[in-house]
Amino acid sequence: MRLSIKAPAKINLSLDVLYKRPDGYHEVKMVMTTIDLADRIELVALPEEDAIRIVSQNRFVPDDCRNLAYQAAKLLKETFSIRQGVAISITKHIPVAAGLAGGSSDAAATLRGLNKLWQLGLTMDELAELGAKIGSDVAFCVYGGTALATGRGEIITPIPSPPPCWVVLAKPPIGVSTAEVYRNLELERVSHPDVDAMVRAIERQDYAAICRLVGNVLEEVTLKKYPEVAHIKEQMKRFGADAVLMSGSGPTVFGLIEHDSRMQRVYNGLRGFCDQVFAVRMLGERHSLD
Repeated sequence: MRLSIKAPAKINLSLDVLYKRPDGYHEVKMVMTTIDLADRIELVALPEEDAIRIVSQNRFVPDDCRNLAYQAAKLLKETFSIRQGVAISITKHIPVAAGLAGGSSDAAATLRGLNKLWQLGLTMDELAELGAKIGSDVAFCVYGGTALATGRGEIITPIPSPPPCWVVLAKPPIGVSTAEVYRNLELERVSHPDVDAMVRAIERQDYAAICRLVGNVLEEVTLKKYPEVAHIKEQMKRFGADAVLMSGSGPTVFGLIEHDSRMQRVYNGLRGFCDQVFAVRMLGERHSLD
């Protein structure tokens, strides 16, 4: 049997870090939404072989236990004593190490797909609970759509999708270590975004307020350490995006743009000095088990 599943990227419209918890994780409060930039995961059952095989043409995608999709398959195999194997082909479209949850979304898609392939009958909530053991963003990626994420990112409260708009993304040719960004975060000195106000603006479908309220507490660390990220942010504003923000710990910067003509201008302008530029829409709907 063969299954193909879409694994969309996410952006953070608002990301706040509240404090460091006794377990070493940070308590976060953020609004995330999926966008129409997606990897493609293909699962092929290996009934005669008790193994997990990762296949990818992208040299930055590990083919062993470092891969989150591998970890997702291994977790299901161990939890439910599955004695058959699976080949997981990952076609990457989401940039690697970009702050867009590409690896987490691949893991979430693998969980949803294997639930069907192996006929486990798990609910979305059960899949999200398992996903949280793999990584903080995996639970959100299981559901998709738009949500408020709290705890270390695994407590998901769905909210309505933002009003339709374009999302232009630009990733400079660098990688950013999330752990390092969190290590250098000085919570008493940063400016905290108003996450609750962002949720209310989305519920009202108030595009202007959403643009006004975007904020990411991690920007202050990444922008200081990587001036090329700050440069992309300035250029995106200059070309006329309605709101500009770094996603996650970076280095990808995104702009929200309401009108097609303005989107084209921002997209073309960024293509002049950045190789990885994408113009996509937000994805309104949550994933289903079908």
